[in-house]
Amino acid sequence: MTAVSRLFGEGFRVFFLAAGLWSVAAMLVWLLYLGVHAAGGMIELPTAAAPHLWHGHEMIFGYGAAAMAGFFLTAVPNWTGAPAARHLFIALAAAIWLAGRATVWASGLLPAGLVAAVSLAFLPMLGVKIAAQLIRRPKPANVMFLGLIALMWVAEGRVQLEWMDLPGGDALAGLRGGIFALVAMIAVLGGRVTPAFTRNAILREALARTGAEPVPSALPRNLPLADRIAIVTAIAAALGALIALPDRIEGAVLVVFGLAQLARMAGWKSRAALRQPILGALHLAMAMTGLGALAGGLALWGIGSEIGALHVTAIGGVGGMTLAMMSRASLGHSGRPLVAPWGVAVGYALIPLAAGLRWIGSASLALYYPAVIGSGVIWTLAFALYLVAMWPALWQPRLPRAETQS
Repeated sequence: MTAVSRLFGEGFRVFFLAAGLWSVAAMLVWLLYLGVHAAGGMIELPTAAAPHLWHGHEMIFGYGAAAMAGFFLTAVPNWTGAPAARHLFIALAAAIWLAGRATVWASGLLPAGLVAAVSLAFLPMLGVKIAAQLIRRPKPANVMFLGLIALMWVAEGRVQLEWMDLPGGDALAGLRGGIFALVAMIAVLGGRVTPAFTRNAILREALARTGAEPVPSALPRNLPLADRIAIVTAIAAALGALIALPDRIEGAVLVVFGLAQLARMAGWKSRAALRQPILGALHLAMAMTGLGALAGGLALWGIGSEIGALHVTAIGGVGGMTLAMMSRASLGHSGRPLVAPWGVAVGYALIPLAAGLRWIGSASLALYYPAVIGSGVIWTLAFALYLVAMWPALWQPRLPRAETQS
């Protein structure tokens, strides 16, 4: 099998590689724009939208959608026993995703309707494929992801409607809706896999050390009420952001979600998980998601910066979780041990630092440019390290060893 054929043979390969490359490339463009402005200059991008809207759109619907696609195209066949997507579908989906990036980048030179049609084509294609696979075992806990993908698509639609000057458009509501649709996926999926993976790791460690299973109190436990509240309010927050609920109502939803997200982690044995970076990164991202939501809710009540809180959620929560899941799935599905290479482990630690710096940039006008540029540089470094460390898993043949897991 050639390297190119292998790249399109499994969904995680091309999309996790594309997500990493685009997270670096798009951030470098944003850093160039910010750097020129910080120096008092001007730079024109070929986008029809304002540069900050292009930046937000590409990090959510470019990077975020690619990471999401790689995960679902890999995980759903494992959940259902359905055949994995064929090479042709994966290649075509990747081409449509790439066409979306190109048309949005050159949107200042293209008809707005064409840009919208191309950019909006990817998520429905992904959703139809996932639905065809889920129908084999249509568990509600999995089928709900189709609704969240649809919600994300509607969010991008609101962005594109504004860029076309059509009724119903609201780019800021669409961008916030897109972020919180990803957060809702994290609340559902992260709440499922984080304690499960932690339990497995603690069991393996205890059996290797003592030959016996640990006492039940040493294992993670779920808090069903907190789980339900976190999932319901995460979805409500996404819907509220999409329809631009009044600040006080959306703020209340975010505060409840943030508190529930942090409360549900109380029984997950996070301290034990931190001994293994590939596991600790999941806990850290879930905590950042909760903290970002809590800060965002308070900001909508007039306490703190809403943009700063939104970036804590987007960078620390979404960025941290996608980095953790992409690296874990890449290692597992390429037959490699589930041990984070040192570069990826450093990247896990850099993401919260990037989130904190970005929050500082929003909280202090005097520190805006150095903090925001510093945050972007740290993000770029984290994903450059990911690309270097994960290149063998994404590009080279699968190793004949190790069990796989999503």
